[in-house]
Amino acid sequence: MSQPKKLFYSYSHKDDKFREKLVTHLAALRRDGMIDEWHDRDLAPGSEWKGQIDKYLNFADIILLLVSADFMASDYCYDVEMTRALERHEAGEAVVIPVILKPTDWHAAPFGKLQALPKDGKPVSKWGSREEAFLDVANGIRRTIKRLSLSPGASKQPD
Repeated sequence: MSQPKKLFYSYSHKDDKFREKLVTHLAALRRDGMIDEWHDRDLAPGSEWKGQIDKYLNFADIILLLVSADFMASDYCYDVEMTRALERHEAGEAVVIPVILKPTDWHAAPFGKLQALPKDGKPVSKWGSREEAFLDVANGIRRTIKRLSLSPGASKQPD
């Protein structure tokens, strides 16, 4: 595999524990050099947050929407990040993957037409084991990376 795929997390800060757990479950992909992740907790003190978020969102190969009622209620997540992510998805510039964290009314959302993770869009919080749910998500992301790696074209690099 050549360049790691740039992965962007779009999520509500109220779901930070879920994001942290997902980051842990993606460790094998990170160690294998398959992903280079970014989320807003990586912002350096004193940096202009909106510009940094826009930069990483605009250069990501894979954009994860961590979906919950809090995500759906967040104007920034929904109106800014999700809208831009779907624009890039429709243009073939990135792959958007909804990761359903908690039960919420997401099927009618603009991203409702996309195949969600975990399997069958069953919320992580409803699995008998959250570890198994996050493993399913990690495996789905690995499959997406392998598919993208077979496609021609180089990844863009943020400045």
